[in-house]
Amino acid sequence: MIELIERAIPVMLEGFWITAAIGLTSIALASMLGLGSALMRVSGNRLMRGCAFAYSTLFRGTPLLIQLFVLYYGVGTIDLVREQPALWWLFSDGARCAVLAIALNSGAYMGEAIRGGLQSVPQGQIDAARACGMGSVLAFRRIIFPLAVRQAFPAYSNELVLAIKGTSLASTIAVMELTGYARRLMSQSFLIVETFVIAGVLYLALNLFLLGCAHLVERRLRIEQVR
Repeated sequence: MIELIERAIPVMLEGFWITAAIGLTSIALASMLGLGSALMRVSGNRLMRGCAFAYSTLFRGTPLLIQLFVLYYGVGTIDLVREQPALWWLFSDGARCAVLAIALNSGAYMGEAIRGGLQSVPQGQIDAARACGMGSVLAFRRIIFPLAVRQAFPAYSNELVLAIKGTSLASTIAVMELTGYARRLMSQSFLIVETFVIAGVLYLALNLFLLGCAHLVERRLRIEQVR
């Protein structure tokens, strides 16, 4: 077992950093997509609400694995995509497709969490902001968005963990991240349980780091709310 650990850790760490890069990049993109989707869902424009609803329904209603396959094996084979350098750059690489798929999937869930937070803001708070002479943008920045974030953050922080766990599916489209390296090591050593226990510990370490950061942010938000 000790020999396996000494052999596995350097190999697994290579995959760990790739997993971290894919996961964190996906989370950053998903956060922007989620905020945009939430704002579209609560807007007064029927077309924007419909587009955001269709996006949310599509990506929340289908498995992430299928989304990965469609983006990498499906979209990448379309002639129009192959002829456009920017699109081909995006869809020709498994890691970039994984980032896009996880971001789109997580963004749909984050959007619903943020939408719930926006809709939970008491109308009295909004009316008070307008009575003080605040415009729509200023009221959103100072009143609506801070209150919505406090409501949405627990669900948002759960999605951070799910996004990291979703990176394990990237190995199905030829991305050598943590799970991919674990599978290779397993085929070489034939120690299935031990290999994936080590991989699981590394996933756990990354998620504990993210949950720790989320806890600090949530505690900061509670302190500001008391003030």
